[in-house]
Amino acid sequence: MSSHAAESWLLQLDRWGNPSYMTLHFQDAGGKLSGTLDGDALSGTRQHGQVLLNVIDKQGKRYTYKGSASADRLQGSADFPDTNNANARASHTFSARRLPERASAAPQRHEFTPRDYANEFSATRAPVLTVWPGDTIHTTTIDSGGVDEHGVTRALYGNPQTGPFFVMGAEAGDTLVVHLLKLTLNRDYADSLDAIVGRAQTTALAARASTLGKPVRWKLDRQRGLASPESASGALRGFAVPVRPMLGGLAVAPPDGPPFSTGDTGRFGGNMDFNEVVAGNKVYLPVQQPGALLYLGDAHALQGDGETSQYALETSMDVEFRVELIKGKAIGMPRVESPTHIMTLGQAGSLDDALRQATAGMTQWLQQDYGLSLSDSAVVLGGAVEYTVANLAGRSVGVAAKIKKALLHENNPHGGPAAAATGQRQ
Repeated sequence: MSSHAAESWLLQLDRWGNPSYMTLHFQDAGGKLSGTLDGDALSGTRQHGQVLLNVIDKQGKRYTYKGSASADRLQGSADFPDTNNANARASHTFSARRLPERASAAPQRHEFTPRDYANEFSATRAPVLTVWPGDTIHTTTIDSGGVDEHGVTRALYGNPQTGPFFVMGAEAGDTLVVHLLKLTLNRDYADSLDAIVGRAQTTALAARASTLGKPVRWKLDRQRGLASPESASGALRGFAVPVRPMLGGLAVAPPDGPPFSTGDTGRFGGNMDFNEVVAGNKVYLPVQQPGALLYLGDAHALQGDGETSQYALETSMDVEFRVELIKGKAIGMPRVESPTHIMTLGQAGSLDDALRQATAGMTQWLQQDYGLSLSDSAVVLGGAVEYTVANLAGRSVGVAAKIKKALLHENNPHGGPAAAATGQRQ
């Protein structure tokens, strides 16, 4: 086999039926290999259709991968330290696919038409498209019930997602930046409920609200940018509100383990239902798998804070976004940056815990990107933080912490999040 200057592979390891994924980089000098596997040092050989990889991790433990090799595939068995017995070894099967090389260094534009949709945020779903940092993608989403722009049911209800998109170079410990360029309504109606979520009800209100929960069809006037209840009468006759298209779902794949439902949230993002995930804003997500594996969906024509009606104005949408990558920067939770604010999203089982998460995330952002000490951050929070209830309708709830960027510019020796998102693209 001919020599290659550098190669990148996605390696899948099967440990007792549990898959995990790693990024393999190596240089091939006439069959002699050197490189890294998930950041650990690697050496080995590839000759006569066979491959041998020796890996030493940061704790000095030894791993050996041995098997067959072709131009674009490796497969075989791996010899690992036993997880419970320091004197024993364990054997696992592995396979690897070679990742594509970029044809041009210039950023590309991709048109992607979904053929199916995901009802789980998972690292095991095959990527629908491979993209590179700087690339722009135009695609579509369907609504939370699985209905597309033509009114045809295309997927199971429960916030089906478009994706995942594999971002070359993304590895655990990086941050993926999603620039939302355009969110465009592509049909003339949305569906919601005349409901008030239980978390927003007093005991007295709950007694009166027992008859609520009926479907509400909204007419979307795309030309005027307005939404109005289709069958409104009485006091609601003539009621209309400006649309503000948003994505309820935006996520990268979670870490190894059971997948998450597309109704769930976590550090990876998920069904955040945060009404600042709109065109013109950037969303920062902590990468936890090779390629990040970006999912998006659950489009809303409009949503008030908290999604108090259980369903927002659920609809389908055209989505255009650009991806960037910040290498070696880990963040604790999703972040959103608008032209005027930085925002951290805490997601937990209670509003108290979600608020704590949002506050911790904001202090991390102020320290990482603005050079503030924890004491400095406390002073800024005390005088400038704004809190909003992002989501009340899911199995977990969300609270967002916001700070105006104009208050921070003069105190930012590091260039701020915008500089970080573009200046470290690799």
